[in-house]
Amino acid sequence: MATPTPSKPKFLRRLSLPERNFVAEALRAETVGGVLLLVAAIAALIWANTLGSSYESVRGFHLGISSLGLDLSIQHWAADGLLAIFFFVAGIELKRELVAGELRDPKAAALPVIAALCGMAVPALVYALVNTFGNGSLDGWAVPTATDIAFALAVLAVIGTSLPSALRAFLLTLAVVDDLFAILIIAVFFTSDINFAALGGAAVGLAVFWLLLRKGVRGWYIYIPLALVIWGLMYNSGVHATIAGVAMGLMLRCHRKEGEEHSPGEHIEHLVRPVSAGLAVPLFALFSAGVGISGGTLADVFTRPETLGVVLGLIVGKAVGIFGGTWLAARFTKAELNDDLAWPDVFAVAALAGIGFTVSLLIGELAFAGQDQLTDEVKAAVLVGSLTAAVLASVLLKLRVRKYKALVEDEERDEDQDGIPDMYELGKPEYHLRMATIHENKAAEHRRLAQLAGAGRDDGDSPA
Repeated sequence: MATPTPSKPKFLRRLSLPERNFVAEALRAETVGGVLLLVAAIAALIWANTLGSSYESVRGFHLGISSLGLDLSIQHWAADGLLAIFFFVAGIELKRELVAGELRDPKAAALPVIAALCGMAVPALVYALVNTFGNGSLDGWAVPTATDIAFALAVLAVIGTSLPSALRAFLLTLAVVDDLFAILIIAVFFTSDINFAALGGAAVGLAVFWLLLRKGVRGWYIYIPLALVIWGLMYNSGVHATIAGVAMGLMLRCHRKEGEEHSPGEHIEHLVRPVSAGLAVPLFALFSAGVGISGGTLADVFTRPETLGVVLGLIVGKAVGIFGGTWLAARFTKAELNDDLAWPDVFAVAALAGIGFTVSLLIGELAFAGQDQLTDEVKAAVLVGSLTAAVLASVLLKLRVRKYKALVEDEERDEDQDGIPDMYELGKPEYHLRMATIHENKAAEHRRLAQLAGAGRDDGDSPA
């Protein structure tokens, strides 16, 4: 008797039901936030190009407490303050992925991690090559490395394409890993002179935050003031203030104990995500994306090495990096692609990941601080590169839209109407018994209708 050959591991496989539900809920909020982000970016561009003086005066307006080192412009409050909320949610997402999501299994995590790393390394390499041969500045190497999941989902919503859950989860995991390395880049490469007293105070605050969580202390009136103190100390330490948000997010417990419907991390993420996606990120976009767009500016985007490096990094580097990393990881791990999908689907998602809006704008501001004209040109390059990547991905995804619709319909079909998609119940006897009853009732109804139709013909009611 022949020994059965072991099946090869699959990637982009069907998600478990809890993971599918979590991904669907998370991406639903991000999609709404992405649409608001898109509206905010368009509003910023219109405002900056029609009433530029008022736009500059509003985002340059200072408020805060000087004695605490927090007399900041509106633009800096948005970048350093509101984005801390965004990175807080990113920290929770990362923690959850590590303990309960796609990253908890090292073998399963290898592929998206490698894909994300290649999706950051290749754009940085593209930027470096363009600026090395073009005698440009290498300071902006990190600008094209980031992916904006909210903006990417907004593009999907606008073009009316719904991805199968496996591709959506892959995109989300890529973005989570991407955010992690973007955080590390900001912490390591964009930290100014360190104030060790403030940094030590922030560390003490984080230790208190962690201790309160471990003791099970509850109450927003405790954690929000403590979080503000930690953020203020982190800002004054010279380390970018958004790192405080990430650190607090990573401290939350994201695994469920027996009897819990949601872990504390999932519960808090559910509460804070709408604030992040619906308020913090759109306001950041409103006060950061407003750059003057003219024929000369657009021409400079494709002729200046710094801006051309950003554009090519987002369009070419992201697509080639993520697709190449995925293909190499699959080849060396001998994993096979899900039978329902094809490699062009992976390339389309890789192209979609070239939308690098929020974090790219932030890194652009940090990389070229004090060079206002170059900063605005790099922002314009981010907009052009992200828009081009969005158009390219839209075309690629539309070519497969019928396949995606069929897969999504299969994933969501619930003929027994018990709230659980049928594909997750195929191995359960009770599901098949329910379906048998449903079909028997339908058959009985059709037999009754057939008898009525036959009786009508016997009475001479049938058409000539």
